[in-house]
Formats: sequence, structure tokens, C-alpha cells
Amino acid sequence: MSRQRWKPSATVAAIMAREDGRYLLVEEHTPEGVRLNNPAGHLDPGESPEDGCAREALEETAHTFTPTALVGIYLARFQRPRHNAKDEDVTYLRFAYTGDVGALDPTRKLDRGIIRAVWMSPDEIRDSQHLHRSPLVWQSIQDHLAGKRYDMGLVFTHPSVWTMTAP
Repeated sequence: MSRQRWKPSATVAAIMAREDGRYLLVEEHTPEGVRLNNPAGHLDPGESPEDGCAREALEETAHTFTPTALVGIYLARFQRPRHNAKDEDVTYLRFAYTGDVGALDPTRKLDRGIIRAVWMSPDEIRDSQHLHRSPLVWQSIQDHLAGKRYDMGLVFTHPSVWTMTAP
């Protein structure tokens, strides 16, 4: 009996905080409607998780972002209803980073599907959980607030990722 190979989607998220304690989230269009999310997205071929995180943060918020620590690695699964078909089983493996937030580039257009980037207090984020794209939004903020930080060397990217050759 053959089993279908399980392939969770590798994603990255930026936990972007200001000194006043507010966090930058994005309001975005999703298949489930308008939702709040950490600046996040899929890891692209040829990039390390920290490079993908910096790219996604810039594309979705128009702020540069330099990851300095890993907040956590998360695994979450949900069923996405489909019309006239079996529900889609979706699993995400998320690498969440915190780091240095740069200035806003007001001339930069936000990524397709992003309505706006919004600074929110932890209380506002907690109270808006019904609008979160994933339970990982609040979990990663809670972990950041708890001071969870892991060395950037915890996630190793082999040079073959950039050269596309076998090790």
C-alpha cells in the first residue's frame, strides 16, 4: 500500500515590535475572508529562512527587517473548505523571527492581497484572535513577549540552497 508523501508548507514570519510594545501585523485577503497575520509567507527556492523572512516583511509592510533571533518553530494544521470538493488539508511549518525594524518606505507598494500594515498592542492582538489567519499569530506574539529568543545559528542553511547543486 503506497502512502501519499506528506509535505507541509515551509513558511516564515516576522515578529516586528517597536520599543513602545506594539507589533506590526498585516490585514490581508485570504480564502477565509479578511484576516490579520504576522508579516509572513512561503519560503522561496534559493533563500534561507531568515532571507525569506526579511523579503516577506518588506513585501507586506514596506519596512525593512533584519532578523536577529529565532522566536520559535511552529507546526499547525487546518481544513480549508472547498466548494464541490473534499476539504483541503493544510499544514504549515513556520519559522518566526524577531529583529530590527527599519523605516517605512512610503513609496513602496504592498504585496498583492495585503490591505494594510497596522501597529497593534498585545491586548488588541489578543482580543482580535477571531480575525487571525492562524493560531500561530498570537502564539508567536506570546512567545516573543515571554522573551523566547534562539540563536540564529539554530537554523543552518547549506550552501546548496543557493547554488542548486547537490552537496
